[in-house]
Amino acid sequence: MTEAAARTAELEKGLAAVRSRIEAATRASGRADEPTLIVVTKFHPAEDIRRLAGLGVTDVGENRDQEASAKAEALHGLGLNWHFVGQLQSKKAKSVVRYAHAVHSVDRPQLADGLARAVAAEQDRSGRAALECFIQVSLDDDAGAHRGGAAPADVQSLAEQLATADGLVLAGVMAVAPLGVPPEASFEKLAGISARLTADHPAATGISAGMSQDLEVAIRFGATHLRIGSDILGSRPAVG
Repeated sequence: MTEAAARTAELEKGLAAVRSRIEAATRASGRADEPTLIVVTKFHPAEDIRRLAGLGVTDVGENRDQEASAKAEALHGLGLNWHFVGQLQSKKAKSVVRYAHAVHSVDRPQLADGLARAVAAEQDRSGRAALECFIQVSLDDDAGAHRGGAAPADVQSLAEQLATADGLVLAGVMAVAPLGVPPEASFEKLAGISARLTADHPAATGISAGMSQDLEVAIRFGATHLRIGSDILGSRPAVG
């Protein structure tokens, strides 16, 4: 078996195992709707993403604009949905909207403004579709620290800003479970924040939550989008 074929087989095995976990967790939670699987491909080569597309993957996630924009350009034509899932500087908005289907890390008014302006310009240039925006919420007690995100108290005002901006679609909420804390309490808290959001914005039902280690818990608490990397792609390649 060639090295390329071996890598494809490795990805196929990891993908099948994760899809099996998702199916089992969805069934166990009594849900009829299976979450969208976003394969987080940061630090892995574009060729791996090409192999994943051949295995039926349609949604990929990246957290660094420089890396994501290069991969999106190299793989243009594969019909992939690119999800930006990392912390985003407002000055990078113009670049991100050239390829991103969704941004999962909108956490402050300045970034929402920057994305709205960038999308308007990009729609004039290329006619791109509206950009889906998830509000990243901090589930840490000291909101805004550690893994980033808006304070829960700021979600409603940020949601209103996104919902009324031309070219942006308020998709829902996103969070990362805090380190060192059982994910159940965190994802239950996120589900409550989502419920309050959808009371005012009924279409914003998205909950982007769950990674390799906690996807089952995330599904139980209503995750609609899962961000899975290492259990499919393996360890990050060594930087040499």
